[in-house]
Amino acid sequence: MATSTGSTKGWYTDLSSIPVYASARFLSDKVVQVVSSSQDHTRNAKRTTSKTFFIKSNRSDGTFTVIASPSQDVSPEVVASAISPSGKLTAILRETNSAGDKKRFVEIWDGDRLEASVNVTKAHGVFYTDDQLSTLAFSPSESSLVYTAEANAPENEGDDSFAKFRFLPDYGEGYIGRKRPTIFIVRWAPNTESVDALSGGNVSPIVRAISVPTSSTTSNAAAISFGQAQFVADDTLFATGYEFGEDGRRLGIRVCFNRPTAIWELKLDPVELQLQHAADSEPSLLTDPAATLIAISATKISDLNRASRSPRPIPGTNAALWLSHEVGGPHASCFSLHRFGWQAQETTTILPTVDKAQENFMDGFAGLYVENLLARPFVRFGGRAYLLTRTSQGSRLEVVLIDLEQPESVVRLTPAESSEDLWSWSPLATDGRKWVLASRSAPTVPNELALGKLEEYGGKPRVAWQVIEMPSLTPRVESALRELASTVLPIPDRHPVETIVIEPKRHKAQPLVTFIHGGPHGQIPTAFTPALAAYALQGYTLNIPNYTGSTGFGDFYVQKLIGKCGTLDVEDVKATVDHLVKEGKGEYGPGKQFVTGGSHGGFLSAHLIGQYPDTFSAAVLRNPVICSQPASTDIPDWYFYEFGVRPSTESEQMTPELYAQLYPSSPIAHVRNVEAPVLLLLGVEDRRVVNVQGKTFYHALRGLGKKVELLTFEGEGHSLDGIEAGRVGWEATVEWFDKAA
Repeated sequence: MATSTGSTKGWYTDLSSIPVYASARFLSDKVVQVVSSSQDHTRNAKRTTSKTFFIKSNRSDGTFTVIASPSQDVSPEVVASAISPSGKLTAILRETNSAGDKKRFVEIWDGDRLEASVNVTKAHGVFYTDDQLSTLAFSPSESSLVYTAEANAPENEGDDSFAKFRFLPDYGEGYIGRKRPTIFIVRWAPNTESVDALSGGNVSPIVRAISVPTSSTTSNAAAISFGQAQFVADDTLFATGYEFGEDGRRLGIRVCFNRPTAIWELKLDPVELQLQHAADSEPSLLTDPAATLIAISATKISDLNRASRSPRPIPGTNAALWLSHEVGGPHASCFSLHRFGWQAQETTTILPTVDKAQENFMDGFAGLYVENLLARPFVRFGGRAYLLTRTSQGSRLEVVLIDLEQPESVVRLTPAESSEDLWSWSPLATDGRKWVLASRSAPTVPNELALGKLEEYGGKPRVAWQVIEMPSLTPRVESALRELASTVLPIPDRHPVETIVIEPKRHKAQPLVTFIHGGPHGQIPTAFTPALAAYALQGYTLNIPNYTGSTGFGDFYVQKLIGKCGTLDVEDVKATVDHLVKEGKGEYGPGKQFVTGGSHGGFLSAHLIGQYPDTFSAAVLRNPVICSQPASTDIPDWYFYEFGVRPSTESEQMTPELYAQLYPSSPIAHVRNVEAPVLLLLGVEDRRVVNVQGKTFYHALRGLGKKVELLTFEGEGHSLDGIEAGRVGWEATVEWFDKAA
């Protein structure tokens, strides 16, 4: 039986209620606003708060002091917000719901004065706030705003009486019902009274959906969904375009960076963006086809052979940056960084894909692994411009500076100072010059807020960090976390495999829980994760492996797993268990070893209990991949590429020959060997690994007379990250393991 230091329900609730820094923005070089989110388990709701920090530099010694305001609740009506380049204006996307009457507004604020309020309820559907398609950005003149929203579904038009019934795929997991992501532009009259665009006024703001011409020169751009748009001029946008597959399929895009995407230049007609007087047009045009602004031209400007995303114009230049990734293959691997000058129409690779980290090359930099760039990722000092971003360096998250003028020049701003330094860092904002705000945490230390000041030292940039806020913990939680220790252990003869271990400082034999990440091309970093720390406080030692294929170690090791899923990754994880037992951090025997994981982590957990039935005493699988069913997922290519099967076309269907190749790598092939009791946790709305997978395993085990239980969560998708689902899933896991310990 595991030895708990508290009640089963208490630790997870306490730790997951600690606020997490979600975003930040500099209002000036001396004022920064920070937004935090936390879980309210009483209401099963997320709470969002805002706090303002005032920076005062001490000229005598170069240090600084910070004064913080009290936290304030952020209205749940605020969907997203952004500050204009000058810092003068604030844009807010707002959704209200009064007695079931939902309305949407775009608001522009000048300080405390509402400069424009545009009712866009009839103009389009929900706002997009995701990482793949959303945007919210001002034009250089700060007279226009671009954002992404769901276009209205067409009604029956002309001779097509079936228009609204015709099939249009969505973008899969996390995008259920999101079929028509569209870029919208709002333009308003500065320094005028607030105007409702649908009720008239002296000068009406305009709302336009951006479309593209359908000529052959656009490579059928009309069949592309655009998002992540940024103004590079008042009449020019750079945007990420997501292309349809040859078979009309939209592959899932969530955490999948290998999709056929490109950066497009969309040139707009400035005449069409002119403001109109109320007498000149009817406000109802906002919902008519006439409200669609067709770009003068749409040109693909990124490499045709790369999947490009996250464009960012470089302030004060005629250039922009973007990320690129290989098309096809692993869903997440090492990114490259490119600079494009739109006057010369030339692209330069600033940072290439890094195959393997080398000590004498870019300070041992292992490559760029980041979903998106910050909204304002640039800093400038010492006469040079830099990009500031996060990346994975082994199992740690680091903040790095990338020189925009000297290719392959990277400065690691938060390197580990020793093997005991397990801080993982994530940048939140810059002021565009010398100030950087970041959060940091460690496996047993919740998030802290750090302010950094960039300076030159020995001709190179460095940063002086100062922690300006620490989490407010109850004495019980603070005392308990101090009793935990964490370390990262490399696994002998299996480079670069390493595992994060969380255990009590006062060493004693405890059951070992192996917690496996999904992907497989992801990682669990040395950051604070409430569920993992709570397991440790509940009386378990945690084994958290980053196996071959995990990001953060170089692209070579991502690619190395291709064709070896179900063998190499399984062997890696088992090797971490063996090594921890050898090091005295775990034991073999009844009630001594447990395993859990979600998605590909569930796949590996199912493999482990089937291939090593005498090792594990119980398992908990969250939305696991169990058998080869590519037709049922939003990422069918995963089944082919990850297992080294190259389909002749992207619409390849399962054949007896393909099934024969894939079946031996599937956990279902070992189901008869399973002896450990199995608990399955499934999200009913999962589009990535549909419920039939977990249910297949459940019924197979039941039919074999094995001990198995299944919990399903309505309204939950693949991540099972809802507040109630997270809490109940954790409690059920602990109870399941405690019974077997």
